[in-house]
Amino acid sequence: MIERRSLLLAGAAGLAAPALVRPASAQEVTLRLHHFLPAVSNVHRHFLQPWAQKIATESQNRLRIQIFPSMQLGGAPPQLYDQARDGVADIIWTLPGNTPGRFPRIEVFELPFVANRLAGPNARATWAFYDRHLRDEFREVHPITVWAHDGGVVHANKEVRTLEDLRGLKLRFPTRQAGEALRALGAAPIGLPVPQVPEALSQRVIDGAVVPWEVVPSIRLQELVRHHTEIPGNPTFYSTTFILAMNPARYAALPAELKAVLDANSGLAAAEMAARVWDEQGPVVRQMVERRRDNQIISITEAEKQRWMAACRPVVDAWIAAMRERNIDGAALLADAQRLIAQNAGAAG
Repeated sequence: MIERRSLLLAGAAGLAAPALVRPASAQEVTLRLHHFLPAVSNVHRHFLQPWAQKIATESQNRLRIQIFPSMQLGGAPPQLYDQARDGVADIIWTLPGNTPGRFPRIEVFELPFVANRLAGPNARATWAFYDRHLRDEFREVHPITVWAHDGGVVHANKEVRTLEDLRGLKLRFPTRQAGEALRALGAAPIGLPVPQVPEALSQRVIDGAVVPWEVVPSIRLQELVRHHTEIPGNPTFYSTTFILAMNPARYAALPAELKAVLDANSGLAAAEMAARVWDEQGPVVRQMVERRRDNQIISITEAEKQRWMAACRPVVDAWIAAMRERNIDGAALLADAQRLIAQNAGAAG
């Protein structure tokens, strides 16, 4: 009888123990992630959703991320960074280039003929560059990661094979430096958030757009223009940088164990996961466009590329001079970015 009673007491104590030592992280947290592309976009489907699911799985569903695409929480794409800063959204994905000049140092990766044609080396280089140069630039938020995509493509309603073909062509550009590069090449650059591209093309406000292959289906670009011009080899014409950022107070309030899960899926790990979207989905989209009877993919010659590079060199020089006026050593930043890109391209084999 005494033995049976002892066993019952021991069992009761065992059941009670988890409740007594239940960690604070047992609480469940839901974070709202806001971005500007539709839910059908490759970034939403192949990066943000899998990333959120990975965090949910590794936290045993205690840390969940609810994604709001297409600016569903309100505002315009250029306001996303401030939404993270001010707590309107817990997490945002956006382009620093949506607010020209506000984040000058990261622009080095957006200069013409600096980036690699693959997203992987650009993403790894951008994250390493963040650790060395960008912490103060993004101090108002908690950066989860930063990265840059693969080489962009010129999509237009006419063939573009030479500098002369670009003359006067109204092309949407994603960042200030890409716009300056297009102007140097003789085009008429027009700044628009990417969701506005379809309407602008339909209304003949623009003749085309420069975007990577990955984004083409989400804005039906393959249906709106017929000609797609690639720039061969390295370095490529342009890239765009991105940031996945969190409200600092919201991050600080996370229980330690949940913060550890988020941290494990931040930084280089998240940058490489994002880069795979462009490097894996880009070729898939390109093949889809190539199969379309009415679409034409063009690659400029190496000799023509050298003409483009020479025409764009003043853009780089002007950026370095502008950085000097802000007491920033742009030449040193450019050299470091180029070194990191080359180093990470070599690491990729």
